[in-house]
Amino acid sequence: MASIYDRDLDKTPANYEPLSPLSFLRRTAEVFPHRLAVIHDAWRYDYAALYTRSRRLASALEKQGIKPGDTVAIIAPNTPAHLEAHFGVPATGAVLNAINIRLDAAAIAFILEHSETRLLLVDAEFAGVARQALELLKTPKPIVVDIDDAAVPDAKHIGSIEYEAFLQQGDPNYAWSGPKDEWDAIALGYTSGTTGNPKGVVTHHRGAYLNTMGNSVTWNLPKHPVYLWTLPMFHCNGWCFPWTITMLAGVHVCLRKVEPAAVFNAFANLGVTHFCGAPTVLTMLINAPEDVRAKLKPGVKCMTAGAAPPAAVIAAMEEMGFDITHVYGLTEVYGPAVVCDWHEEWNRLSISERAGLKARQGVRYHVEEGVTVLNPETMQPVPADGQTMGEIMFRGNVVMKGYLKNPKATQEAFAGGWFHSGDLGVVYPNGYLQIKDRSKDIIISGGENISTLEVEGVLYMHPDVMEAAVVARPDPHWGETPCAFVTLKQGSKATPDDLIAFARERLAKFKVPKTVVFSELPKTSTGKIQKFELRERARKL
Repeated sequence: MASIYDRDLDKTPANYEPLSPLSFLRRTAEVFPHRLAVIHDAWRYDYAALYTRSRRLASALEKQGIKPGDTVAIIAPNTPAHLEAHFGVPATGAVLNAINIRLDAAAIAFILEHSETRLLLVDAEFAGVARQALELLKTPKPIVVDIDDAAVPDAKHIGSIEYEAFLQQGDPNYAWSGPKDEWDAIALGYTSGTTGNPKGVVTHHRGAYLNTMGNSVTWNLPKHPVYLWTLPMFHCNGWCFPWTITMLAGVHVCLRKVEPAAVFNAFANLGVTHFCGAPTVLTMLINAPEDVRAKLKPGVKCMTAGAAPPAAVIAAMEEMGFDITHVYGLTEVYGPAVVCDWHEEWNRLSISERAGLKARQGVRYHVEEGVTVLNPETMQPVPADGQTMGEIMFRGNVVMKGYLKNPKATQEAFAGGWFHSGDLGVVYPNGYLQIKDRSKDIIISGGENISTLEVEGVLYMHPDVMEAAVVARPDPHWGETPCAFVTLKQGSKATPDDLIAFARERLAKFKVPKTVVFSELPKTSTGKIQKFELRERARKL
């Protein structure tokens, strides 16, 4: 029987509007039109201009025949055009596909074909690889718009029109109405594809809106933050921060290249209050030259994720004066969806104890309905003992729609009513979870499971270690043994035997690396160490 509250009560234009993060730009432009929105080298403009430029982009796209449900791709670093695309593209109902700038031509070609990209925005720095990708296409080529930048001299054009001229074709008063359905796709992001072609993660307006709000609440963001773009905008749509910072009428400090001098100059001269970065970015800042680090003003807030940060890295950042918030997530959950929510009483602990607690991934965002650690075979929760491993799983509105054109992978990812992350973790008695490894990275030695993250955490404690990654090396007796690849700090004289002895004092015998190799570590553009490549190196040792 229907509830009495269902009678004569329904959605109307007066009481229902589909949720979309696009609404935040319109509001900020209305309330704070002359507030500084963007800094890019010497270029600065306010929210009235950002709104106008985004509307021009939407209008120009529509004039080129872009329709709701079409894919518009962009290959660009953290520049104003990339920020504007996060509003102008979905304002037409199209789907934004921000492509990893470090991919090779073959991978880009696959993405353009798989996503059926209708129009491609290309930064001048990446015109060469984009041209090669376009030549590989077996399907009709998309319309190409070139994005010039003063920082890229002698830019080569591969499209029919340049971005600023393209904007001038658009109506500055173009009125976007938002999505007809908040479940409509807003963005498409491709996973790394280390074992085959990448999967296209489809996200929707509702999830993007909610995680935009979630970022603000989780990080306790104030009005008008000054946010430095060290995190790539192409990575999970910048963890939804193009929309979050805009919602708060903050300043987007665009940064084409993440280099220590540029980052510390932004801290010193531009009043940066917040930034996001993977642990590799944090390591870069920790090991920057002393004269560069001297420019830091204590109190800058950093949100870190992308890979599990070792406690030693967190401790070193906090000793420098940074305020660290540790989050965790995946492309499939819009970026961060778990946070190490801090308790005031933990401030009384030593810095090493605090860092150990902060290294835990934590608890769900306010906007995510469920995060748990389950036995993937039984789908039952693991004991909250901090030791029993299971798979971390998500459920709620901040989970992707699914994988584009891949129903099998989507069905597998959602088996049992939960999104399967592929990350192995434990739950502590207080309900906080901690990643122990990717399921594909765990080492099984003589029947014992070894967490590579645990071994790496110990190696990072050594004063001569700048970076470390541990993978399985085939062994005729044990099956697998830990093999550590290590980058030493400049001028250090540690030997492999020194590191093995150091680890032996702090780990169970079977967890100690049997092999240590000094080398530079291969990384993705988002700062994740490419362990699949290191596993191949270890196999050939």
